[in-house]
Amino acid sequence: MAPGLDVVLLVVGRVLFGGVLAFTGLSHFTQTEQMAGYAEYKGLPAPKFSVLASGGLLILGGLGVTVGVFPVVAAVALAAFLIVSAVAMHDFWAVPDEDRQDELNSFLKNVTLAGGALVVAASATGTWALSVGISPV
Repeated sequence: MAPGLDVVLLVVGRVLFGGVLAFTGLSHFTQTEQMAGYAEYKGLPAPKFSVLASGGLLILGGLGVTVGVFPVVAAVALAAFLIVSAVAMHDFWAVPDEDRQDELNSFLKNVTLAGGALVVAASATGTWALSVGISPV
């Protein structure tokens, strides 16, 4: 029997959402020095470690959502990171006018993705189709 539309939409959504976040995490390892410089500029403590740790979180969280391994934990961790990142790194209210729009866009992107991660977490509390099936709930 072919999977229903709900299964197809769930799997495609998981791949798009989790896959993009995991891919984004890779840049934390390929562009560590650039990102650490920006993190230092923003006043983040231990900027290089912070960049690498956040890259790992994005990769593991994104893959967790994509394949369904502890999807609730993965999605909530992603949401928490995205909210903290929005406030700490994209403080549009405290930057010069010429930087405000870029920071506002990044802030809103992170908040939107955090909302999506929470929706994913809510939908993952039951059985997820085509997943590894490891869930703490």
